[in-house]
Order: sequence, then C-alpha cells, then structure tokens
Amino acid sequence: MELVLFLTIAIVVFALAFDFINGFHDTANAIATSVSTRALKPRTAIYMAAIMNFIGALTFTGVAKTISKDIVDPFMLDKGSLVILAALTAAIAWNLITWYYGIPSSSSHALIGSIAGAAISAAGFGVLEYGGFIKIMQALLISPFIAIAAGFLMMTLFKVLLKNRNLFKANKRIRYLQIGTAALQAFTHGTNDAQKAMGIITMALMAAQLQTGDDIQLWVRIAAATAMGLGTSIGGYKIIKTVGGKIMKIRPVNGAAADLSSAMIIFGATLIHLPVSTTHVISSAIMGVGSAQRVKGVKWGVAKKIVLTWVITMPISAALAAIVYQILNLLF
Repeated sequence: MELVLFLTIAIVVFALAFDFINGFHDTANAIATSVSTRALKPRTAIYMAAIMNFIGALTFTGVAKTISKDIVDPFMLDKGSLVILAALTAAIAWNLITWYYGIPSSSSHALIGSIAGAAISAAGFGVLEYGGFIKIMQALLISPFIAIAAGFLMMTLFKVLLKNRNLFKANKRIRYLQIGTAALQAFTHGTNDAQKAMGIITMALMAAQLQTGDDIQLWVRIAAATAMGLGTSIGGYKIIKTVGGKIMKIRPVNGAAADLSSAMIIFGATLIHLPVSTTHVISSAIMGVGSAQRVKGVKWGVAKKIVLTWVITMPISAALAAIVYQILNLLF
C-alpha cells in the first residue's frame, strides 16, 4: 500500500509537470498569430494567455472524464500506477524534445499514445477500451481537416466583409480585434488541454482505489489549472516563431480569422467531451486561412514537416512509454 501511495504521489507530480510543460509548449500556438502581427507584445500576450488558460481550465471537466476512463479502464490494470507513471514520463520527454527544436508537436497525441503504449506493454492489446479509444482517435484525426476548412471559410468571409475597405486601416483596427481573439484562443486551450492532466490524476486515484467514480475533485482542477497557468507564463518563443511566421506571412486579418476558426473547433470539442490537439487545430486553421488568401503564400515545406511530426508523435510516444514501463516494472 505504501508503494501504491508513493507512485500515486509521483503521478500527481509528473501530471502537473506535464501540464506545466503543456502550458509553455502548446499555449505558444494560441498566441502565435497575435504576437507575429504585433497586436500584442510577447510578454503581454503570455501573461494574458496564462490568466485565460487558468480560467478555462477551471470551467469544464468533460474531457478529463474521457481521458480517465475511455482509453483504458484503470480498474482493469494490475499495475495501473506504473502504467500511468510510464505514460507521463514518455509524454513529458517527447514534449521537451520537440519544444527544444521548436517543433509544434501535439501534447494530446503524445499523452494518448503514451497511455496506450504503456498499457499494452503491461497487459496486451486487449486492455484498450476500443470504443472510447477509437472515438478519441477520430476526434484527433478529423479536427485538423475541419480546421483547414474553417480557416478557409473564415478568411473568405473576412475578404468579403473587407472588400471595399482600406487595407491599412482595416489591419490597424483588426489588431485590436486580435487581442480578443487571442484571449478567446487561450481560454479554449485551457478548457481542453488542462483537462488532460486532470484526467490522468483522476485515473491514478481510481487505479490506486482512492476514489471509485470519475468525478474530478476540486483540488485536482485547481492544481492542474495553476500548473498550466504557470507554464504559460514561461512562454514558448521557438514555437511562436514557427507557427506565427514560418507557415505563412501573417497579417492581422489572417491572425484574427485563424484564431476565431480554431477557437470555435477547440471549444466545440470541449463541449462534446473530446480531447483534440490545439497544436493541430491552430496550425491547420492557419493553413486554411493562407489557402483562402493565396495557396502559394503557404510555405508547404514547413507545413509538411509539421504534419510529419503529427504522424510520428503517437507511435514514438507509445514506444517510449512501453520501454519506460518495462524499466519501471523491473525497478518496482
């Protein structure tokens, strides 16, 4: 029992560390467009995003419940605490590697892939809750395509609305709009991404038989929200540079269109209790916006590298988690 309690405490610490890293890794995507267009200074954008992330994280719990029970059933794992600890270790490692190289990879893919990889390593493929797992995978795979379409349509609408306006004056006014859209983007990020750590902690409490239901305890919500807010305050300038400038040259109207379309999709996923990758959604929305303006204006070479990272994140994190689990299993 002492070992289980020790491992549960370790999981809480690692889950909050994951949330902290997620804060400076993924939130960079949320404010990238407003920083690149100079609607907001980097430090101001980061502090605003930290506050909005914190508020968003405290507002909803549906995604957390999905994470806690729809990938694997924590009550079916003999060594559930080791599985969860291995998954967190692998997800954190992948997040740090991609952050170091300025690659906007998906924390969601890393975490979900790691949970699946560690669980399979511990108990075989039969341990997966295939109904819930497939539902989550569908959300992760479909959301970027919806984001591309939404970004394209939003930019097309903006072009119609601004058709007879002076472009310089319009962009100046839209910079003010971008402050609001960046805040909305950060809020929706908090409503979806912070809940993943909440779900992991709840999953660990269930695996350790410290709680029987999937309700997210208040202290878990506050701790995860605080960790993400603090992580956001650190910032992720390398990723801001990639998302905010290397996919396409972003003007205020492009940034506002991308922010609005991606925020709608992320918040929509939160409302139906499904985790999505904010990285995927935001990057895809920017590609859609760029395509609506000028297809050749999108730097598709950079986009391909980002897509490649999306594809390899889940299998790599799953393999890492499987290896980490076997090491932990030997140690404990």
